[in-house]
Amino acid sequence: MTQRYSRIAGTGSYLPPRRVTNDDLVAELAARGIETSDAWIVERTGIRARHFAAPDVPASELAVPAARAALEAAGAQPGEIDLIIVATSTPDMVFPSTAAIVQHKLGIAGCPAFDVQAVCSGFVYAMAVADAMIANGTARKALVIGAEVFSRILDFKDRTTCVLFGDGAGAVVLEASDRPGILATDLHADGRHVGILCVPGNVSGGQVLGDPLLKMDGQAVFKLAVGVLEKSARAVLAKAGKQEADIDWLIPHQANIRIMQSTARKLRVPPERVVVTVHDHGNTSAASIPLALDHGVRSGQVRPGQTVLLEGVGGGFTWGAVLLVL
Repeated sequence: MTQRYSRIAGTGSYLPPRRVTNDDLVAELAARGIETSDAWIVERTGIRARHFAAPDVPASELAVPAARAALEAAGAQPGEIDLIIVATSTPDMVFPSTAAIVQHKLGIAGCPAFDVQAVCSGFVYAMAVADAMIANGTARKALVIGAEVFSRILDFKDRTTCVLFGDGAGAVVLEASDRPGILATDLHADGRHVGILCVPGNVSGGQVLGDPLLKMDGQAVFKLAVGVLEKSARAVLAKAGKQEADIDWLIPHQANIRIMQSTARKLRVPPERVVVTVHDHGNTSAASIPLALDHGVRSGQVRPGQTVLLEGVGGGFTWGAVLLVL
């Protein structure tokens, strides 16, 4: 029996029209009595702008154009898709899944559609699940999407977090192949670290219990992220029988330029082989890796046949990596 693999056939992304520069955000915060500056934000994060969706625009409305762009790049029609996975921490509703809503908006019916919630690691998790389902014959052509509207859960009284995040979506079409595309995956979680990055609220009886806004211990996240990203990268390389030198492109979760630079140094990946887009859209959580991947592909940086390492960390605490040949 021929071994089944999965390969990326097309990528796509979408950012909402409203672009908020650091200067724009500094002015908004100043009106609230919160002091910060463009220099302070850039020095600590590398972020220069982010995109915010309009208040009535849910995550699915960002996911759909990203998905359509990926379908077009893959030369595929919506009706060919037999699996939809959406990675998101900011779903349209409590239920049904955002994936089911996206499925309907794309005019698809019948195939499995579900969400994955692993925060900023969500896209890596979703890719690993889709790869496994294609490998075992459950699906042949999957839409894997990361979509977020993090602007809805930001505390604009906390300058250490509200400057970091933005909204957006990225997508890939993953299809069955007799040639290896995804070479290996590596996923982890450690619930002992729930408190360092979370939104500690929920809905009960029509009211919000707890705090519905994002809370983060930045120093704790930074320290943990750098360590686990290196370990996961080395683990996925070992699973695939590859070395650091085999990495053509590192596409990390676009959270903080310092974390990305530190991870690249540990893996001996030179800066010019790291796809960086955090300056343009900030931390878009589960959308950040596919946004960066699509940018790399469409800019001509990342080309067919090259070996790409995707990796991310997120609240949970979750982390993981995917090694693939484009």
